[in-house]
Amino acid sequence: MKVEVCFSPALYPYYAENNDKIVIVVDIFRASTTMCAAFQNGVKSIIPVASIEEAKAYKAKGYLVGAERNVKRCDFADFGNSPFDYTVEKVKDKDVVFTTTNGTQAINIAADCYSLAVGAFSNINAIVDFCIEKQKDVIVLCAGWNNRFNLEDSLYGGALAELLIEKGSYLSASDATQVALSMWKEAKPDIRAYINKSEHIKRLEANNLQDSVDYCLTLDTVNLVPIYNKETKKLTLI
Repeated sequence: MKVEVCFSPALYPYYAENNDKIVIVVDIFRASTTMCAAFQNGVKSIIPVASIEEAKAYKAKGYLVGAERNVKRCDFADFGNSPFDYTVEKVKDKDVVFTTTNGTQAINIAADCYSLAVGAFSNINAIVDFCIEKQKDVIVLCAGWNNRFNLEDSLYGGALAELLIEKGSYLSASDATQVALSMWKEAKPDIRAYINKSEHIKRLEANNLQDSVDYCLTLDTVNLVPIYNKETKKLTLI
């Protein structure tokens, strides 16, 4: 089996020549980390939508809504895009609609694949076990920033590829995977220092939202895998 790293949603059509692959959507800062945190705190399901208009329509029907654009919480929303927003008291046993600048767009683009899972550093080994169990080729789809490359998602691609390859089940499929592996090997001794070079850290700091950075970079704080259901268009736990 092979593991691919797709550095941008804009590139995904070139990786999706068939739908018989697992796609791991990753948006480290912060959507995929936030979704994993919400499930850890008992959310029943997450309904990812691409547009603000869709989110507002759900809000009008009485749904709880998490919405963010350009790192800021939308004024109509119950939650923003911080993993700390989705506490047990607020989300346990609830359905939450969620839209973000990049992460939910990536889910929408890859929704027709064999199986779509949400990945983050926080659930990385749970994702490894899921992929090995399914015995399918894997595409790590980096949400990036407005269809552009970013460091943090690409770094995760390297980290996941390394773990899959070390388990003996997967091979690197492309130059992109090799680049992601090289990035991860360079960053591993001090991930925070490496990430401090990124554009997104500066965006978070400029909006006083850097409080979640260390949490987003911590491995294996949750042991779960959110999976997208094509029929219900919801993320739930396996």
